[in-house]
Amino acid sequence: MVLAGRDRQRLGPVADEIRSNGSTATVVQCNVQEEHQVRELFGEVRSVFGRLDLLFNNAGISASPAPLEEVTLTDWSAVVATNLTGVFLCTREAFALMKEQSPAGGRIINNGSIAAHSPRPNSIAYTATKHGVTGLTKSTSLEGRRYGIACGQIDIGNAATDMTRPMVEGVEQADGSTRPEPTMDVMDVARAVVFMSSLPLEANVQFMTVMATTMPLIGRG
Repeated sequence: MVLAGRDRQRLGPVADEIRSNGSTATVVQCNVQEEHQVRELFGEVRSVFGRLDLLFNNAGISASPAPLEEVTLTDWSAVVATNLTGVFLCTREAFALMKEQSPAGGRIINNGSIAAHSPRPNSIAYTATKHGVTGLTKSTSLEGRRYGIACGQIDIGNAATDMTRPMVEGVEQADGSTRPEPTMDVMDVARAVVFMSSLPLEANVQFMTVMATTMPLIGRG
């Protein structure tokens, strides 16, 4: 397993746990916004493991909430570079490797979001990129058919992470009010990803939504 991210120090203990169970793991520091770093990452995958069976595109950021007319190009570009261009760059390198390896094929899972279905107020950059991830998922799934490459998307709502911590105190709703929202254990998301990745390549979860049961998605607005 290759663990890639900007913060190598945080990924180290995860790699150590994997190794303690008798598996091979390596950590690569990578900024998915940078094409050359992504190429180096997948070069490391090829060098260490010789093939790639699963890619989970999980990198994502959001800008500070702001009315559409106040969103700066800097904030917009940063979100697009990570959430959309980063997914494309990693998918492109993974696709090329999966296509060429023997036996060919593999699985790509994209981390979408509830925002791929329904926006929050003042989140145009994040929402636009997550809708874009859905387009990447569909195109990759279509192009991968002839090579045994399956691509699916998991749309996650309110997993308890650093990014969702403000929801406990209260976040803006579509009607202008501010209310706390329920969250779910992030391990429930992990179990869902494991299920998607455990299927044979003849089967694919094209889209899965996993969310806190009582979060205000159904009927939002």
